Amino acid sequence: MKAVLRKAGVLLSVSHAQMVEFRSEILLWMLASSFPFIMMSVWVKAGESGSYAFSAAEFAQYFIAVFIVRQLTIVWVIHEFEYQVVEGKLSPLLLQPIDPVWRHVARHVMERVTRAPFLLVILITFFFLYEQARWKPSVEGITLAAFGILVAFALRFAMQYTFALLAFWTERATSIEHLWFLVYVALSGMLGPLDLFPEWARQIANCSPFPYLIYYPAMVMRGETLDVSLGMIFAVPLAWLVGFLILNRVVWRIALKRYSAMGA
Repeated sequence: MKAVLRKAGVLLSVSHAQMVEFRSEILLWMLASSFPFIMMSVWVKAGESGSYAFSAAEFAQYFIAVFIVRQLTIVWVIHEFEYQVVEGKLSPLLLQPIDPVWRHVARHVMERVTRAPFLLVILITFFFLYEQARWKPSVEGITLAAFGILVAFALRFAMQYTFALLAFWTERATSIEHLWFLVYVALSGMLGPLDLFPEWARQIANCSPFPYLIYYPAMVMRGETLDVSLGMIFAVPLAWLVGFLILNRVVWRIALKRYSAMGA
């Protein structure tokens, strides 16, 4: 156990040092992922008309919650892994006594740590400029949202890392992720609250992993009354997570045999 903790500590410390070097780029990535603010400006204006169940302030609160969840669950492992496979940089990592995935996990975790101060500054500035968007979260809401965000990050990582393994068969695994991302944007709540979707669309979305990546964690964070039970909010993404983890390990074993056969 001590050896595992020591290795984890080394990976995290090295990853943190790497992320600090790229802190300026991380800030630019955050500003580039301001899509929720764009949608907020659209829906806040629509909310002022009184034609929707959400008021202008509630739309603003929803999208700032979406922004927070999105910043804490963003994943890019497929880009790094594809580069490692295509450029042959994965081979030396396979010789080391640790699965390469843990390097990516450590980098993602410490990137969140590096991102946190910038996120805090953005939130303080936003709430200072737009007082109507403020809300007082409960301890229960924060706790449930934190767990939901953790599950969402794990699921998003497992999904993307599984797609990344396709880099053993194609040089453009990211293209598959781009197609998947379109569905992710449509059904995750990034375009707008799922409450505004038709009933049939919500039913389909709830059976998929997408709403549990952004929509439900954001709603729980705001303490909103949900149309599904808390048990379902956590059970469905955990079930998808287990499924993707199993699929990932199966594909990983098949992919390594193919990679070795190619002379790696």
